[in-house]
Amino acid sequence: MTRLVVIGAGIMGTRICRHFLRAGHRLALLDPSPDALAKAIGNLRAEGFDPVGAARLEALEAVWGTADLVIEAVPEDLGLKRAVIAELDRVFRPETLIASNTSGLCSADLAEGLRHPGRFLIAHFFNPADLVPAVELVPGPATRPETLERVAALLTASGKKPAVLKADVPGFIANRLQHAMLRECFHLLEQGVADAETIDLVTRYSLGVRLALIGPLLQRDLNGLDTHLSIARYLYPALDTRQTPPEGLAEKVRAGHLGRKSGRGFYDWDSGRDAQLDAVERLLPEVIALAARADRTEDI
Repeated sequence: MTRLVVIGAGIMGTRICRHFLRAGHRLALLDPSPDALAKAIGNLRAEGFDPVGAARLEALEAVWGTADLVIEAVPEDLGLKRAVIAELDRVFRPETLIASNTSGLCSADLAEGLRHPGRFLIAHFFNPADLVPAVELVPGPATRPETLERVAALLTASGKKPAVLKADVPGFIANRLQHAMLRECFHLLEQGVADAETIDLVTRYSLGVRLALIGPLLQRDLNGLDTHLSIARYLYPALDTRQTPPEGLAEKVRAGHLGRKSGRGFYDWDSGRDAQLDAVERLLPEVIALAARADRTEDI
């Protein structure tokens, strides 16, 4: 049983807590906001878990003593994250590993000035963090190999699927793939090829159903790399290659059409749309179970 500390009681921090508590670990949650901390701790205790809650590192240190791993899950702001990580580096013993749950900030920037940079790494969980299995592990410039090995082993034992990157690149793997696809989606919208619903339909019922069970490169092997090369030769010149975010996206943001949080984005949001997303979250475990079955050769 590992002692874990999560810094940040927002959506990601709370769901990361839920995952590790469900796996049987001892856990403390820290957030300087009394309201956010009370809400997160209350929700977790209502589910039958018993995390420790603290508003300050000093108070946490007094009741907790030590920790094996600390996961920073504060908002995606470089200055804030660096300040929090530096404080963790100061307070916790050198043996305590420190992970940042950033979605794409550079590990070198986050680790700058640390006294013990060998214990630092990025652990990028995906929302909902208690359900999505993959976690991207990204080393910093001075991260020790055993740091990656220890965190990967902990994640595997808890039911996650750690993906250990060999180098730090902006956006890691998932966000690079996601944004490359979305750049082309925006291009198709702007060219009047299809509306948002049609693009989502094609993605869900063609790429989506396959990618849930088989990755893009293995799928290329199945199709034949010679076939892929032939298509790539005539298709690549037609793909969008812009180096800045699409103007259509910027226009929506300027208009305050931010998606679910504002009630309007590519879709109009109402109770029916919210109910659809709630249903999607309930179905996620079934999709994940099917993907895990596809990994077992005896089921193929």
